[in-house]
Order: sequence, then structure tokens, then C-alpha cells
Amino acid sequence: MSKVIVFSSALIATSMMLGTPAALFAAGSETPPTKTNTTKKCKKGMVYDKDTKKCLQVESHNFTDDQLYLAAREMAYDGQYLNALAVLDAAENQNDPRILNYRGFTNRKLGNHAVAMEFYEAALRIDPDYILARSYMGQGLLAYGDEDGARVQLAEIRERGGRNTWSYTALQMALRGTPSNY
Repeated sequence: MSKVIVFSSALIATSMMLGTPAALFAAGSETPPTKTNTTKKCKKGMVYDKDTKKCLQVESHNFTDDQLYLAAREMAYDGQYLNALAVLDAAENQNDPRILNYRGFTNRKLGNHAVAMEFYEAALRIDPDYILARSYMGQGLLAYGDEDGARVQLAEIRERGGRNTWSYTALQMALRGTPSNY
């Protein structure tokens, strides 16, 4: 009977995620990125430049921190963790919570749990309301057996107004045993 309840809960959460209008997933929840030419065409940590329509080395171009963040995020979701870290290295503001969060994400995916937690904590010291960092931190805690810690992060997301966000749903699904690549 409990398997049916767990399955039903996961099914409800999945249908919530798929059937909920995008507007309901509040700003700051950052749903997974859409693939662009950065991951479709570029190799070895290069970033696609829309103006020149070429893949460029980050060091040879004046990409903004926002452009670097988006490219690194896309690479991280594509499994290009080392490339994502190299792109994050090129960001001018290394204390941007988004940069710190994706350093955490990539390190977690590379199996560097302690390093990942340090980056998540650094991001949250700067912006305690950064719910995506809380979601990824919670998923990392859960992956290393700290379910209570993951539940604390879920509660923090909810208390900070993130209940109807992708960040909340992704961590909630992970806690229910639904596999996630995030």
C-alpha cells in the first residue's frame, strides 16, 4: 500500500510540474534551461556569441556575467561540468550567488560533496532567499543521506514564498524518491 501512496504522490507532483502554467513557477525558481547553440554547436567550454554567430573562447570575448552564468548553467545541465566551471571562472563577480550556486551544482555532480556545500552556503550567506540554491543544496544533502537536512531546505523554500516553484517541486520530488538530474 505504501508503494502506491509514494507512486501517487510522485505522479501528482509530476503532473503539477507539467500541468502548471509557467507563470505559477515564480521568478527566481529557475526552471531547467533550454538548449542553445552553446551546447548544440560549441565544444571545449566555448560560448556561442549571437552577434558573430560563432563559438568563442570566454577569455577572448567580453561576455557579461549574465551571459557567462547562462552559458555555464546550460553546460551544467548538459553534463559538461568541467566546461561549466571554466566558464564560471571567467565571471567578473565571483560572489554573485548564481555563480556560487552553479559552482555548487557542478561540484555536486562531480562528486565533490563538501566543496558543493561550501558554495551553496556561500550563496545563501549573500542571498538567504535564493530558493534554487536551497533546492540544490537539499538535493545534495539527500544524495548523501541527510534527509532531515533536505527537509529543512524544503521548509525554508516554502517559508520564503517558494511553494509553487520549480525549486520546491524538484526537491519535494527528490524527497519522495523520484529520480532527478538536478
